[in-house]
Amino acid sequence: MFDYTIIHWVTFLGAAVLLNLSPGPDIAFILGQTLRNGRQHGFAAMFGIWTGAALHVVMAAVGLSAILATSALAFSIVKWVGAAYLIWLGIKMLLSRGDSFEPSGSVSQQRMHSIYWQGALVSALNPKVAVFFLAFLPQFVVEGAGPPGAQLLLHGSLIIVVAACIEPPLVMLGSKLGAFLRQNQRVGLWMDRVLGALFVTLGARLAASTR
Repeated sequence: MFDYTIIHWVTFLGAAVLLNLSPGPDIAFILGQTLRNGRQHGFAAMFGIWTGAALHVVMAAVGLSAILATSALAFSIVKWVGAAYLIWLGIKMLLSRGDSFEPSGSVSQQRMHSIYWQGALVSALNPKVAVFFLAFLPQFVVEGAGPPGAQLLLHGSLIIVVAACIEPPLVMLGSKLGAFLRQNQRVGLWMDRVLGALFVTLGARLAASTR
């Protein structure tokens, strides 16, 4: 079971690294929260994104993602809800006065829980991720290497493991830049504007996307 060649693993892990480095709502949310609120909030956002990604992995393993891939109605519902959520987050940043940046050393557990669940929703409400997993993971299912569902779950989980190697250093680097930004409220104000515009753009792109 789970008997794969070296070429299989090199190909899969290379694709997983490129996938985790590609820009999108997930990375934007993690870095945005890190810049605005610091390292601990960035990690909360990261864990939330991983939770949403894990949901997509499980859905792909049990075949539920096929519903999004084949049902135009289901895809549209999730797409519009996800787009509206991203745009809502962006508008909140655009309307802020730069005071959303947390002072250094200020950590609110309630705020961290909120960011965690926001991250989970950002990832879970992106139907493009579900369709991607459904299209990507089956390519690495090998006949005779175990039940297809178990292989999908294994490879999907490893994508999150790869993310665990890539994203924490990004959070650490982002926190250093964020520390500088939080010393200047005017810079923080413009950062909120930039991040807000980015999320509105990502939401609009998702709304305009097709399967």
